[in-house]
Amino acid sequence: MKAHDGLYIDGAWRPAASADAIDVVNPADEQVIGRVPAGGAADVDAAVRAARAALPGWAATPPAERAARLTALRDALVARKDEIAETVTAELGSPLPFSQAVHAAVPIAVAGSYAELAAAHSFEEKVGNSTVLAEPVGVVGAITPWNYPLHQIVAKVAPALAAGCTVVLKPAEDTPLTAQLFAEAVHEAGVPAGVFNLVTGLGPVAGQALAEHPDVDLVSFTGSTAVGRQIGAVAGAAVKRVALELGGKSANVILPSADLARAVNVGVANVMSNSGQTCSAWTRMLVHRDRYDEAVELARTAAVKYGDRIGPVVSAKQRARVRGYIEKGVAEGARLVTGGPESPHEKGYFVSPTVFADVTPEMAIAQEEIFGPVLAILPYDDEEDALRIANGTVYGLAGAVWAADEAEAVAFARRMDTGQVDINGGRFNPLAPFGGYKQSGVGRELGAHGLAEYLQTKSLQF
Repeated sequence: MKAHDGLYIDGAWRPAASADAIDVVNPADEQVIGRVPAGGAADVDAAVRAARAALPGWAATPPAERAARLTALRDALVARKDEIAETVTAELGSPLPFSQAVHAAVPIAVAGSYAELAAAHSFEEKVGNSTVLAEPVGVVGAITPWNYPLHQIVAKVAPALAAGCTVVLKPAEDTPLTAQLFAEAVHEAGVPAGVFNLVTGLGPVAGQALAEHPDVDLVSFTGSTAVGRQIGAVAGAAVKRVALELGGKSANVILPSADLARAVNVGVANVMSNSGQTCSAWTRMLVHRDRYDEAVELARTAAVKYGDRIGPVVSAKQRARVRGYIEKGVAEGARLVTGGPESPHEKGYFVSPTVFADVTPEMAIAQEEIFGPVLAILPYDDEEDALRIANGTVYGLAGAVWAADEAEAVAFARRMDTGQVDINGGRFNPLAPFGGYKQSGVGRELGAHGLAEYLQTKSLQF
């Protein structure tokens, strides 16, 4: 796709206030594939003003009509699904089949789910002598990451529009072409001018201006816990709503009764897909000591198979970060089973699928989010030990439990301090709430819980 040299504000593409631009790089071959404007505070202000002006009309639009626009948006995304997949592959580097199956298909499903929710949701209820109204929060500032570029956009914009809010989106600077494609689809869907606005730019400039803007009522951010902390502080000082979907260090707990080969193979696939750039990836595999050596060998075999099947990480900066963690794991005394810091290709930001054994819970590779294709395998002595290790990080985003008996797995999952747990490889559900405990965030995305983030409550007493 050809990059737009403007910003999408108030229903039209218009030039940015400054001539600064961001180069978009294909991480597989390090070639520049496009340039987009680096919007600044003035552009953010113009977008927020457009969103504020459009708010009364959109908030008053009947939910059925908002649902019709979201259905049209989903249809526009369906019509462009091949272009979406190719664009994500070009700017993120994920293999094309994964881009088609996940990066294009999942957000299309989520957009459809919000079209249905907008039509079906009850925006008022009777409680005794009161009528309780669910009204839009107002202008939403959405700041999205690069790792699932379209999914993260749709998971914020679709529920915000369903709720009657207007939106200013600041997408990640590494993957802005997908965001421009989304803006084109919004335009084709007949969403009124000003209801959705796109400002490409750098996080510390455009992102900060959006988070700090006095006319933004809610900031929804997905990204690192460090940046989320800053945004939370800014929002708290202004007493504005905030939704934060942050980092993870999720535990994949394999109980002794589990089908070990299946649990390990699915666990390795979970970590290696999207080159490990998944906030909810099960990057810590917990295995009972009695089956530990067998699990390590199974993981090594599985990871080696991924050698040529995963794409690069998104940027040179990200590759340096992941390599740094691999080197730290070796320095801390973990055993490198396969992979390592050396790049498997001369060109591109590739990292070999890497597995560490003999990892102890206090090591950096067992505590900190690496965001690359790196798995840490930890032994445990008994269930209480496994639970202590699983819950022993500042994060609580996702997790997995495997056992021969589903009830045994569920009993363990209930004791985990985390927002989502897959039982024996349970499938992703676009209607189930997604979000974290502890420092993994505030609020939920997807389904009815995701819609509720964009609504505020008014009671009328009779």
